[in-house]
Order: sequence, then C-alpha cells, then structure tokens
Amino acid sequence: MSYTQEIYEKVVAKNPNEPEYLQAVKEVLDSLQVVIDQNEETYRKAGLLERIVEPERIISFRVPWVDDEGKVQVNRGFRVQYNSAIGPYKGGLRLHPSVNQSILKFLGFEQVFKNSLTGLPMGGGKGGSDFDPKGKSDREVMAFCQSFMTELYKYIGKDEDVPAGDIGVGGREIGFLYGQYKRLTGLYEGVLTGKGLTYGGSLVRTEATGYGLIYILKEMLDDAGIELAGKTAVVTGSGNVAIYAVQKLQSYGAKVVAMCDSTGYVCDPDGIKLDIIKDIKEVKRGRISEYAARVPGAVYQDGRGIWNIPCDIYLPCATQNELGLEGAKVLVANGVVAVAEGANMPTTREATDYLKAQGVLFMPGKAANAGGVATSGLEMSQNSLRLSWTREEVDERLHNIMRDIYAKVSDAAKRYGVAGDFVAGANIAGFEKVANAMMAQGIV
Repeated sequence: MSYTQEIYEKVVAKNPNEPEYLQAVKEVLDSLQVVIDQNEETYRKAGLLERIVEPERIISFRVPWVDDEGKVQVNRGFRVQYNSAIGPYKGGLRLHPSVNQSILKFLGFEQVFKNSLTGLPMGGGKGGSDFDPKGKSDREVMAFCQSFMTELYKYIGKDEDVPAGDIGVGGREIGFLYGQYKRLTGLYEGVLTGKGLTYGGSLVRTEATGYGLIYILKEMLDDAGIELAGKTAVVTGSGNVAIYAVQKLQSYGAKVVAMCDSTGYVCDPDGIKLDIIKDIKEVKRGRISEYAARVPGAVYQDGRGIWNIPCDIYLPCATQNELGLEGAKVLVANGVVAVAEGANMPTTREATDYLKAQGVLFMPGKAANAGGVATSGLEMSQNSLRLSWTREEVDERLHNIMRDIYAKVSDAAKRYGVAGDFVAGANIAGFEKVANAMMAQGIV
C-alpha cells in the first residue's frame, strides 16, 4: 500500500463523519502521490503526511448572546489552527448554519496550500460559527460578534493567528469583531483583515478574490492561446467574489449572462447589469429574483441548474460542492472551454475529473481564489508598516501574485509529468513549500 493511501485510510478511520474534510484530503493526497513516491523514505521517517493532515489545534466554544426579544441564544464557535510552518495561521471566519468541524477542517486544510501558493509568509487556519446573520438586526449581529470574540481573542494575534471574513462575515461583522478585540486587549494591531479603510483596511480587499480569479483565468487562457474578450461567461453566486469577478470579466470584454443566489438564478442574454446586482445585493440585501423584475428580457428560475445556460467560461463562486457530475456533463455538452473555482471546492471530485478528462481547462480554488487571502496578506504588511498603499499599488501586487501562482502551478505540473493538470500542479506547488518548512523545523 502506498504511503498516501495508508494515510488516507487512517484519516477516514479517525474522522468517519466528516465528508467535506475527507474529500479535501483525498484530492490532495491523490495529487501528491507522484511527489511522495520520490521521497517516501524521508517523509515516512519524519511522519510528514501524518502531521500535515492533522490540525495543530482545534478550539471549540459556546457563544451565548441575547436577541432583540430578550431571549438568550447559544451558538457554537470554532477556530481550526491547521498549520503554522510558514507563518501565523491565516484564514477566514464563516457564519452560516451549515458550519461544523468537518467544513472548517476542509477549509483550513485547503488554506494551508492556498496560502503557500501566494508566496507570502502565512500558515493556514479557518473558523466560524453556525450563527446565521441573515434576518438579524445590526444589534443582534453585534451582540453575537462581541460574544464570539470574547472567547476567540485568547487564541489570536498579529503574529499568531489573523482571521478574516468569509461567508456571512463582511465589513459590518469584521468591524464589530475588531472593536471587541481592541476593547479586550487594548491593542491596535493587524489581527483581523478585511477591516474598514478608516481603521487599517486595504484598498482592493473587497474586490481581491474576484479580481484575482479573473487574473489567473486570463493567464490560463492566454497560455492556451484563447482570447478572453468576446467570450460568454456564467458566474455563480452574487456575493463579493462573484460581483467583482463579473466586473473584471466585463472590463476584459467578456459577457456575463447569468448569476445566482441560494434561491435561484437569473439569465440576462444581453449581459448582466452589474449596477443593478450591486443595488440588490449590497444595498438592499435582497434576492436575485428582483433582477428579473427590474430588467426587461431577463429571466429568473427557482432552484439550482444555472449550469444549463450555455457558456464558454463557468466560474463557480458560491459554496462547496455546488457543481456536480450532472452539471459538468451539461457544461461540456454546451461547449464550455474553461472552469475556474472562485469558491472553496465548489466542484465535486467526480465533476472535476470529468471536466479534466474532456479537455476543459480547470483551475482549482486553492489557486484561483487565492487573491483574497493574498490581499489580506498585503493588508497585514501595510498594518505592520503603519502605512497604506494606493489602489494601483495593491492591484498591481495582486496581479503579480496571481501571475506568479499560475507560473508555479503550471511549472509543478510539468515537472511531474502532468502538464496542464492544474489541480495536481496547485497541490504539488503548495505542498512543496510547506513540506520543506516542516522538514527543516523538526518534529513539531
């Protein structure tokens, strides 16, 4: 039995009820087998894989808070500090009813390799709660965030663990969390990223994941001799990642014809009007169905199935496992050329394998959506320097980081005889830096 298979079986035995985590571990280990086989004796002796699949620390705690009716509510809070071999733990906080240990371990595990790819000194972590900010008043959200941080602050710091936003955690939530951290510690430091511009935030952070996704997509298409301008795209989701991916696509001359949210999807054959999407989602916090009511010719459809809309480029930017094998087959039948993941693991393993087998250019999330954490890293640098870079400076640094990530991913795939397999390339390139750091630091 191979070392990677042996480790995966141990992970399954220890974590039988954590499907998202097991999915992430298997995908990475399968990709790494060609690397591990060449160094198996050294890695076995050091227990490298045993250590790399196990989080350094998992913190779980209760979060009591009082709602607007005066009732006490209790949620569960988590922070998974996964790997600090190349820097302090870095990764978002997610507030969503689906949050559990399996999802946060999968996200933290992916974050280790994603952060490695950026070239910045950041380890991997993730956290959050099963609290749902939707439908809550600002006061209720503040009450939750303050209670959450009252426990979390003990385990984080600018050189220890630097959380950021994720699903359900935007500027409002980061502000409440940061205010409570400052109140409890008396420290004004870069312990959270995604902060407002008036108290240490970075320009371009809001746009960064979406912009970065399109920067690396363009690198992949250019390398294949494919022009982005004139292509038709479908972008799933309608949060920050999706909105700014659409904005950057449109600036490159592509036409986005569909977007979605958790209730359904909207198709606009003339091209999505981003100002209307922004008004619905960022101002009114409404549902995407409102778009069809406001734009003649646009059609709204309840439920899932956005992949049925023909496109050249498909960018899943919503949540994990949103695109399955059925959707992948429809995309291929309709002539899709490229798929790049704006969300974390939004494509199932079966769908990913099918798309690659059919010759579709496929860029995985740990490379494609690294722009967000890369710009969080740039925010940390600005906080440490006590200065702010201009929008142009941050955007240029982001563009260079995404260009460099593509080069690393492509090169790693070529070095191990799987040229064009960007899933393998991303896993290998991310792993190599972390593995070398872990080997150099001894058995810790």
